[in-house]
Amino acid sequence: MITRLPRWVEAGAFVLALIAGTINAIGLLGFEHQAVSHVSGTATQFGSGLFAGQWTQVIQLGGLLLAFFLGAAISGCLLHGSTLKLGRHYDSALFVEAGLIMVAFYFLSRGFAIGQLAASAACGLQNAMATTYSGAIVRSTHLTGIFTDLGLMLGGKLRGNSVDKRKLMLFLLIASGFIVGGVVGAALFAHFHFAALLFPAGLCFVVALCYRGYMTRQRLVAGTSSK
Repeated sequence: MITRLPRWVEAGAFVLALIAGTINAIGLLGFEHQAVSHVSGTATQFGSGLFAGQWTQVIQLGGLLLAFFLGAAISGCLLHGSTLKLGRHYDSALFVEAGLIMVAFYFLSRGFAIGQLAASAACGLQNAMATTYSGAIVRSTHLTGIFTDLGLMLGGKLRGNSVDKRKLMLFLLIASGFIVGGVVGAALFAHFHFAALLFPAGLCFVVALCYRGYMTRQRLVAGTSSK
């Protein structure tokens, strides 16, 4: 059951969705209206470019797909197992994500489109951090699955089925976090252009430090209680 998920999951999911929504808004406004937090639209454009023989576009979009894939691979190297569990290297993954966002800022602020690849890799890494656990699929960089699950829950409720309130709250937090991130990203981009990427990068660092501190505290508590 989803009730077995640790209590910090809701807060973490909201913040991660906010980070992804911010990056994606900056991407849509600054990367020629190209989304980077998910790859469905990118893959469609890639296929359309292949058909039309638009090879410059094909190379660019293919690079974004590959970068997202490699970002997920990095997460797979850092994290082991398919369950959310205290002690896994989520902090390390977040530090790497923050670094990738900083790389994106460095190149994009200097007019080099290669920065898009770093932003896409950061989103791929973050999306792969999310986990399938007790029937709950948690994804923080896109909302297709979230809205599908919310629709299924509504349909089940109309049929008289009970609703898992904690799962509902988790999905609503992810959706609201992504939308709030879109607002934040658009506002920051309007004032700071690509320097707006410093906000999600800094937020990744803060979340990583909070997680590491919480993990250290829990280990100290466990060590004290075992004596």
